[in-house]
Amino acid sequence: MDRTLWPSIALLLALFGLFEMTGIDLWVQDHCYNFSTGAWLVNAKSPVPRLLFYTGPKALIWTLAIGLLILASLPTRWRNRLPFPPWPRRDVWIVLATLATAPALVATSKATTNVFTPDAIRRYGGYAPYVKVLESYPDNDRPKRRGRGFPAGHASGGFALMALAGLAGTRRGRRIGLTIGLGVGSMMGAYQMLKGVHYLSHTLITALVCWIVFLAYRRLPLQKRPGIGIVMSV
Repeated sequence: MDRTLWPSIALLLALFGLFEMTGIDLWVQDHCYNFSTGAWLVNAKSPVPRLLFYTGPKALIWTLAIGLLILASLPTRWRNRLPFPPWPRRDVWIVLATLATAPALVATSKATTNVFTPDAIRRYGGYAPYVKVLESYPDNDRPKRRGRGFPAGHASGGFALMALAGLAGTRRGRRIGLTIGLGVGSMMGAYQMLKGVHYLSHTLITALVCWIVFLAYRRLPLQKRPGIGIVMSV
């Protein structure tokens, strides 16, 4: 698992270049939009899809994070009394760090890339021109406000769950953790695409960023300090 860090970085760069040089994003998004009715396949205001794919997953991720935080903060004598073998404290903190910082990194990128979501561009009834990450807006056609579409922020919480693979001691367990993160993140990302809020590239790049952040944390040296347990040494 840890050996995939540099291949993942290479894949991130390759995918970014592929989407920048091709029209794959628009081709995929065209299939999510009805040009006759001017509507997306999923209505953003529909309460059931929003509960299942937006607010519900976010609440579950927050609940999991709080539970892991409590587990990681328990004194050793209490952890040893748990009805199940506790995960190594180091691994739990890495999951928590990934859940906290991977979405934060994505959110910071969204604020700087100035890319608009599909529903905001003119091709799909919006007001902004379609411009990719490395492209510039025409001098006579600059939107008054900045876009915040790249990468995919909502899906980052789901993809950050891939860090659960680090809690497993077996290959099967790591696969299960990875599957959970990929499944939840893909579900959340697909929902956003179907309602016109993100492109395919936004979702794939976010998945790789979350995985790379997780692997990077696993490479940080850790040390023990009296009274506060295991902390990251930076």
